[in-house]
Amino acid sequence: MRAGRPRSQGKEAWVAGVDGCRAGWIAVLRHVESGTWRFHFALRLAEVVDAEEQPSIVAIDMPTGFADCAEHGGRPCERDARGLLVGKTSSVFPTPCRGALEATTHADASAINRRSGPNGVGLTRQAFHLFPKMRELDALLRSRPALVERVFEAHPELAFMRMNDSQPALAPKRTAEGQRLRQQLLARHGFGAAAKAWTAYRQETGLRATAAGIDDALDAAAVCRTALLIQGGDATRLPGTIGRDRFGLPMAIWY
Repeated sequence: MRAGRPRSQGKEAWVAGVDGCRAGWIAVLRHVESGTWRFHFALRLAEVVDAEEQPSIVAIDMPTGFADCAEHGGRPCERDARGLLVGKTSSVFPTPCRGALEATTHADASAINRRSGPNGVGLTRQAFHLFPKMRELDALLRSRPALVERVFEAHPELAFMRMNDSQPALAPKRTAEGQRLRQQLLARHGFGAAAKAWTAYRQETGLRATAAGIDDALDAAAVCRTALLIQGGDATRLPGTIGRDRFGLPMAIWY
């Protein structure tokens, strides 16, 4: 499924890939025509969409819409993603129902998720730990509806799968082998020496490794490649027919 209406700004067009990290957000900004790219750490997501480069497309590894009723396996886009990521299905966690986002404990969030629909679906701790990031993106999109034309949900493992000739990158991303493979795939698609660039950026900015890891940085670069594909109208969307939540936010994953 083609991206539809890519929003290039000519020679000055930039795109961004974003991944959450312990201390905030890691973005990779890339100039569409020159191929120049760089890392950018932000405490708040708004700092990325409002960066001086004004990225025309922002691909982010975070849900952009929430269903009112939790279903087994999550939203259709997540179920479709797992079908493609054979051997990596655990990397796609089911998104909570919208009501669960208000909860402040995992027990409460899981209870709300179960009560939201007839299937009694609970909630993983992994998903609950991402609630602050989910809330931040959700609040940004709901307060600035025009951003729906620029911000797209993506998934790093789908991005690496596409770079890897449709084969999932099976080595875990926090292992040396997993990071080596991911760097090779990124270099093949225009993001060379990503680990060295990340080390240099951290040294320049004083950003601690515990605040933002190399695995997060590589994921941000991967979804930046997805942003390029969306901008060029060459990305694939899961599912084929886009769903929207009660606020009109899209529930789809692009890669």
